[in-house]
Amino acid sequence: MLAGPWAEFSAELARWRDLGRQVDFWWRDDDAGGRSAALDRLAGLAAARNVPLALAAIPAEADRGALCALPSQIALIQHGVDHHNRARGGEKKSEFPPTEPVDVMLAHAVAGRAMLEKSAPGRVIPVLAPPWNRISPELAGRLESAGYCGLSTYGVKKVTVSSPRFVQINTHVDIVDWRGTRGFCGVQSALSQAVRHLEARRHGEAPDEPTGWLTHHAVHDSECWDFLDALFDKTCSHAGVAWCSPAAIFGCEPA
Repeated sequence: MLAGPWAEFSAELARWRDLGRQVDFWWRDDDAGGRSAALDRLAGLAAARNVPLALAAIPAEADRGALCALPSQIALIQHGVDHHNRARGGEKKSEFPPTEPVDVMLAHAVAGRAMLEKSAPGRVIPVLAPPWNRISPELAGRLESAGYCGLSTYGVKKVTVSSPRFVQINTHVDIVDWRGTRGFCGVQSALSQAVRHLEARRHGEAPDEPTGWLTHHAVHDSECWDFLDALFDKTCSHAGVAWCSPAAIFGCEPA
């Protein structure tokens, strides 16, 4: 018998099933660059569970050998360019703050995408996941014209940009406790985040986009890895759950 937060999570999945609706999840992991034991573990987990993953890679830190060797379940998206904070004093951290000239930021982003595509040819989906999940609204509005097919941040959409050829798909569950231990946030917190988003979607109180799980392999403690194992155990064989590929949800293939 399931107990506690897992029981609540299972009950929410059952509510979707009873309505004849499939629960769609997607997985994004941030801050990839060079080869590491944590990246190898992440890649092994995605491959072993056959779960599609959008790996947000920092172009300035991209290691061609490490990225090209990733299993087929993993697609690359762009995580800024150099992950440097360009916000001014008093502003929240951002590589693409509203105080920067939009033409300068756009050129910066496009150059970064070219760097990443050179490091991992045929693996990059033209989607921008800005560091710290923050981006100038003006820049977001220019991404489609620069060849991007999507944008991904976190939580409730503060910047909403969409067209038939460009979509914004956010993440909604962050398993890291950034304001506390900087380790796993706990089973209760992680699953409560997921249930809240699924409930909001079910009631039409949130955009009906796949519920996104956000991870950061480089800072994972053992509890983070254990939780992901448990999550995939309970969902990968669940008839009412689908883990969506980045190409499918953003509607574009790797460049």
